[in-house]
Amino acid sequence: MQFAPGVANFAARRSSTAALLLAALVAVAATFLVAAPLASAKKALPGGVSARSGIAAEVPESTETTEVPGTETVETETEYETGTVAKARLVGTRAVAPAGAPAAVKRVIAAANHIRTLPYIWGGGHGRWQDSGYDCSGAVSYALHGGRLLTSPLTSGSFERFGEAGPGRWISIYANASHAYMVVAGLRFDTAGDTSGTGPRWHPTTAAAASGRYVVRHPIGY
Repeated sequence: MQFAPGVANFAARRSSTAALLLAALVAVAATFLVAAPLASAKKALPGGVSARSGIAAEVPESTETTEVPGTETVETETEYETGTVAKARLVGTRAVAPAGAPAAVKRVIAAANHIRTLPYIWGGGHGRWQDSGYDCSGAVSYALHGGRLLTSPLTSGSFERFGEAGPGRWISIYANASHAYMVVAGLRFDTAGDTSGTGPRWHPTTAAAASGRYVVRHPIGY
C-alpha cells in the first residue's frame, strides 16, 4: 500500500528521531559502564595504608629528607682488642658520642639528642618523623632513622625481628610486644625510667626500667 507524500515524510522523520534516541541511549550506557569501575577503583585505594590502629596513615619520607643536628664527640680510648668500645658521655641531658665511634653511631646519638626533651605520646613518631612527642618505639625509630639505619618506623614488637640477633658492638635494641629501648655506646635511650616525667631520655644505666623479657637485636654491622 502506498502512503501519501506527507505521511511518508512524517514516518521517515519518526524513524530518524527514534534512531538518534537509540544511539544516544547506547552512548550514555557505554559511558556509565566505563566510569563505574574507575569510581570503584578510587574508593578502594585508601584502605591499605590505614590498617594501623590509632596511628595516622601518613607514610614518612625517606631518611635523606630528615635533617639531624651536628654531632658532638668526646676524646676517649677505645679498647678494640677486647671487643669493647668507648662509652658515650652524658653531659646534662645530652649524650656526647666518643670520637672513635662510627659516623652512623654519631648520627644516631645526634638524632636522639634532638628529641630528648619531648614528652611521651602514644603513637608519636609513627605517622611522621617530626612529631610533638614520641612513644618508646617511635623514639628508637627516630634515632635509628637519623643514623640512616632505618627507613620506616617500627613498633616495639617489630623490633624483635630487626637487624641481627643479640647485642651489638655499638647499638643494642631491647624489644618485646609492649616496650622497646636501646643502648648506644653504653648509654640507655628510653621513654621509661625518668623520675621527672616520661618521654625519650638518655640514662646512665643500661638496665631496663620497664619489667619484662626482651629480645635483643642490633643493626647489622653495629
